[in-house]
Amino acid sequence: MINAGDLRPGNTVERGGDLLQVVDFAHVKQGRGTAFVRAKLKNVTTGAVTEETFRPEEKFGRARIERSEAQYLYRDGENYVVMDSTTYDQFPLSPDLLGDARGYLTENASLVLLRYDTRVLGVELPTAVELEVTQTEPGFKGDTANAAFKPATLETGLTVDVPLFVNQGDRVRVDTRSGRYIERA
Repeated sequence: MINAGDLRPGNTVERGGDLLQVVDFAHVKQGRGTAFVRAKLKNVTTGAVTEETFRPEEKFGRARIERSEAQYLYRDGENYVVMDSTTYDQFPLSPDLLGDARGYLTENASLVLLRYDTRVLGVELPTAVELEVTQTEPGFKGDTANAAFKPATLETGLTVDVPLFVNQGDRVRVDTRSGRYIERA
């Protein structure tokens, strides 16, 4: 069990059969009143975000989220097939479960599966991935009246802004947290 006063962003707790991830947390002490905890909680299953207030001594069940190394293998229709690197079990993940991670997945890419009991809750990607530029306009010398960036489509279909010197066929590193260009690989 964990007290409401001990909640921190990133913690996952169980309440009423739901898994809730703490997005934001504030411990508030008003002048004469008693202290309380205001937390923004995201329902892991539905994705709904709510803001609730608790007394610091209220208790929650601590949910243990397991992380396991996995590898993306291939796409099977709508689903993405991944393999657990320790057990070699293969199973499909829906596009909804992957969310924005789909734009960074190439065959044989490493990722981390987030599991609760036997259910996969989501995936974590490395902070940067290397992808090939499949389509971009040529950059012209002196064409820098505005920012010196141009859109480029990557091998996964993701579009990012890259500097003018990046050409079609180049490999670039992209930050998976922000979706921004880092450097040419």
